[in-house]
Amino acid sequence: MKALTLTQPWATLIAIGAKRIETRSWGTDYHGQLAIHAAKGLGPVGGMRGLIEQCQVPAFANALRQWVRDNHEEPLPRGAIVAVAVLDRVKRIDIKLRAEVIAQTITPNEIDFGDYTSGRYAWFLESVLPLVEPIPCNGALSLWDVPEDVNRQMLMQLEGLVEEDLNEAAEATREQQIALNLR
Repeated sequence: MKALTLTQPWATLIAIGAKRIETRSWGTDYHGQLAIHAAKGLGPVGGMRGLIEQCQVPAFANALRQWVRDNHEEPLPRGAIVAVAVLDRVKRIDIKLRAEVIAQTITPNEIDFGDYTSGRYAWFLESVLPLVEPIPCNGALSLWDVPEDVNRQMLMQLEGLVEEDLNEAAEATREQQIALNLR
């Protein structure tokens, strides 16, 4: 599987579904499954102080509020794969695409979480599945291949998520059957 490394808090924003478009200065012809990796370093945001300041920007604070509650104020994971998504398409950003993103509001603050300067690229992510436990892994620049042992750990977690979804669906169907029988 291919992976893409993002600095925090953007990796977590994707994992929690608050960000569905990653903007980059470069495009790719790759489409398919993509592991979302949270970089270990914080250089692009100005270190820990910069990360704290970024997370206090209202759009970021609002999006991350539930994550903080659910994770008992643990720090955002770093140096780990945090989600798996499907890279559906990549489009060059122009005024029209920027206007479409603003109008559609794929997520409430999508436009706040990216750089939609003309000439950059919008990477549209679908079917995002956050990992229950981030998997420690070294990242890299550009798209990179997930090591086989990490790939196995991801697949085990994802199989568990699918199994859980199927069990919930079966339980809901049983409850509907019981409700119908009671009528």
